[in-house]
Amino acid sequence: MHEGSLARRLLDVVLATAGSARVCAVRGWIAETEALSRESLAFQFAAHARGTQAEDARLELRLVHVEARCRSCGHRYAPDHHVLLCPACGGTDGDLLGETGVGLDALEVMDA
Repeated sequence: MHEGSLARRLLDVVLATAGSARVCAVRGWIAETEALSRESLAFQFAAHARGTQAEDARLELRLVHVEARCRSCGHRYAPDHHVLLCPACGGTDGDLLGETGVGLDALEVMDA
């Protein structure tokens, strides 16, 4: 998903959760398996937040590492984005062992 549309969806969730409170910070995570730029996502979030109670809120996303396990040989490895190519046996059939995508953990807000 493109950073602009993802930032808009994140903002929608933030605004629905915050109600009328002013949003100071949004904390969450992004899986390293996603081909997304945290900087671009933060820039797009700030652009979409203009004129809302999330204007000037900090988007703080930590990078989460996700391992994979090869179904053929059982080797655990760090995949390259969504490419599940086992470095031990060359197998392409693997399972991601953690959550992928983007998630929100907490909002820092001030009462309106």
